[in-house]
Amino acid sequence: MSTRSTLKRRCAWAGTDPLSVHYHDREWGVPVHNDVRLFEMLTLEGAQAGLSWSTILRKRENYRKVFRGFDPRLIARFGRKEIQRLLSDPGIVRNRLKIESTINNARAFLAVQNEFGSFDRYVWDFVGGKTVMTPRQRLKDIPACTPVSDTLSRDLKQRGFRFVGSTICYAFMQAVGIVNDHTTDCFRSPFRTHRGR
Repeated sequence: MSTRSTLKRRCAWAGTDPLSVHYHDREWGVPVHNDVRLFEMLTLEGAQAGLSWSTILRKRENYRKVFRGFDPRLIARFGRKEIQRLLSDPGIVRNRLKIESTINNARAFLAVQNEFGSFDRYVWDFVGGKTVMTPRQRLKDIPACTPVSDTLSRDLKQRGFRFVGSTICYAFMQAVGIVNDHTTDCFRSPFRTHRGR
């Protein structure tokens, strides 16, 4: 990592791990309007439950490989054979409930696409199509969930999704830029309180 990169002020959670820093700098809080990417992040946030995000980032490329690029149309067709294959793959979180929920969620995702035209249109409607930006001075100021994530969680569950509790939904919203929670001392914050980098 370059000296210039390490001098940038970032949200405290990014730490110094290159994968986490890259994810923080390039992805977290950036609005996503691509359905496959939205499904990927919803899946990874669910897989992360009970684990560290850095663990998921290290497994992310293998997730993309074994879950067919996160194409929900392909994943929705997975059956027992694919589940057994996934359960034996050390490159992902080998939790049967999480694996089965990904397949289940792919089917529910397709139903949302069919109803709304795209998952993008559906999920961004919860915030009126615009990123929610709230000044967060410190990491402890960032909530684990909000009334919007509560509502999204309830609606997803009613549509048959699994591993979509409010905390997971809020992390998903942060990941895809539905909310921007970069702390005000971070160079990525729209409210940054320092000059320069």
